[in-house]
Amino acid sequence: DMTKEVTVIAKSAVITGDLHTEGSLEIIGTIHGDIDCKGKLSVTGSVTGNCTASEVYVGTKQLEGSITSEGNVRVGIGAVIVGNIIGNAGFIEGAIKGDIDINGPIVIDSSAVIKGNIKASSIQINKGAIIDGFCSLPYAEVNIDNLFK
Repeated sequence: DMTKEVTVIAKSAVITGDLHTEGSLEIIGTIHGDIDCKGKLSVTGSVTGNCTASEVYVGTKQLEGSITSEGNVRVGIGAVIVGNIIGNAGFIEGAIKGDIDINGPIVIDSSAVIKGNIKASSIQINKGAIIDGFCSLPYAEVNIDNLFK
């Protein structure tokens, strides 16, 4: 199974151009370009470009670009993302400037700062989190409009 392979971009490596892998990818170095990863993507280095993967973890100081995931998106404490996020579940501890669209549940932890709108099936906002935007639940299993007829 190719998705179990892990390619590591070392701290000293700088790649300019798009990157595609059938396996998982751990970025400790720098990439200037879009990333298409069929496996799991972990970013603790520097990325300027859009990222697509089956699962995404971002723990870097700044990622400039949008993130699209078929599964979980986790933004670690201290991480900063300038771009939109799309996924099926989310856990946010860092800062995001962009809209978040999660098909399933999302947890906004107490250290999170979000400047953008959030759409999900359920949203948990822990005390101390800062959100400058609208929260909506378009994917919730309850038809809210039917409650008020």
